[in-house]
Amino acid sequence: MSIPLPFRQRTRRAERDEARTDWIDERRREARMVVADVIHHSDHLLRIACNVLVRHGETPEEREDARILLVVLEAKTPGRGHHRGQDPEVER
Repeated sequence: MSIPLPFRQRTRRAERDEARTDWIDERRREARMVVADVIHHSDHLLRIACNVLVRHGETPEEREDARILLVVLEAKTPGRGHHRGQDPEVER
């Protein structure tokens, strides 16, 4: 059995970190495309894109704009997602 070399672990970690950064960059790019073409995408996809930009946006302005768009989407469909635990008799 061979002894693992420390420089190999750092190399793998660097490769993993680079791959993660590339993956986040690609998701950010996709999210920007969805938000830029807001008319042609569903509210669900817009929410996903905004959440990506809120978490991973490059500038504070980009993150804040995405957060505001999430607020607008919530105002458009209030209570969305809060219906799961309700009693069906209450809705009648």
